[in-house]
Amino acid sequence: MKIAVNAWFWDNPAVGSGQYLKYLLPALLEADGRLDITLISPKPFDPALPERYPHLKFHTVKTPFANQVSNLAKVWFEQITFPRACRKLGVDLAHVPYFGSPLAPSVPTVVTIHDLIPMVLPEYRGGFLVRLYTSLVAAAALQAKIILTDSEASRRDILQKLGLPAEQVRVVYLAPAPHFQPAETWQQLVEIKKKYNLPENFVLYLGGYDVRKNVSALLHAYTWVSATLGDQYPLVLAGQMPATDTPFFPDPLRIARELGLADSVITPGWVAEEDRPLLYAAATVFVYPSRYEGFGLPVLEAMACGVPVVTTNAASIPELAGPAAFQLDPHDTKHMAAPIIRLCTEEESRDMMIERGFAQVEKFSWAKTAEETLQAYREVVGVFG
Repeated sequence: MKIAVNAWFWDNPAVGSGQYLKYLLPALLEADGRLDITLISPKPFDPALPERYPHLKFHTVKTPFANQVSNLAKVWFEQITFPRACRKLGVDLAHVPYFGSPLAPSVPTVVTIHDLIPMVLPEYRGGFLVRLYTSLVAAAALQAKIILTDSEASRRDILQKLGLPAEQVRVVYLAPAPHFQPAETWQQLVEIKKKYNLPENFVLYLGGYDVRKNVSALLHAYTWVSATLGDQYPLVLAGQMPATDTPFFPDPLRIARELGLADSVITPGWVAEEDRPLLYAAATVFVYPSRYEGFGLPVLEAMACGVPVVTTNAASIPELAGPAAFQLDPHDTKHMAAPIIRLCTEEESRDMMIERGFAQVEKFSWAKTAEETLQAYREVVGVFG
């Protein structure tokens, strides 16, 4: 089976679609070594990639927007250059791994829509051009043979917002990357704390700071935590802080000062990808207060690293967390504090939730993701076995 993959985000692993490809494609080849997969991009690929990924092909296409990453260049690639390249290469199937498939596909197409945030959350609808693009790719999604999505919550949104037949949209769960594991030695935890200047005990948030991540609610909850535990368990807000304080990117440090929490909050800044597993493992509790997620991968990453999780009951998160995390209303800041305090002070509760987390994360794997994706490919192409 010859498959073409839209690789616009391939070289951007910080973006969810880039991470998705990084782990899905090797897992697909592990599931079926007969697959012939070509990544197509208007941007030059790293010359070292063929050696690192000998079973993948890399095809750079020319567009009128050479070396540009503008919005117009992206749309031109998605709608014109990519389908033309698929036809020229004679592939059986195209896979677009994000909400940006062609309105007039040249070959049968599978598209992965991770979420419909621009259509579900008013704050994310953007200006005229963003709304125009959203309308374009929403119409284009109707032309896909099968739409894959990360959760039942996202599937419900897709069916409601795009009006697609139920049989056209299916859930294929993602999984933590294999390197998310507990620390092997105590010394590793000592070193990661030293590297990021962290205390012995702390509560961790690791993620983005746009408004749906709901960090302001966590800070309000932390007034209760701080009042109960004092400075024994400071809140570590890891990741890049907003450059400016806006309604879309509220500044956590400004909120912390207003709540009298300035001395209880630590901001180590950007965390390297290779350090994230140890940072999770070093935390006493991981809190993920998001009010909307298409999948919510950090919840499973934290569980895989052996840290108990407090999160919300919003959107897809209950599907992932199951009985292995405390789930609260994302707006109920007082009750959000209670399980944080409990996990910091009750070793038995903490151990129980860690064990539940390990059991929960075993339900998710990239091998399973690949098998279910491959099944969709086979159905579209009419190849089985």
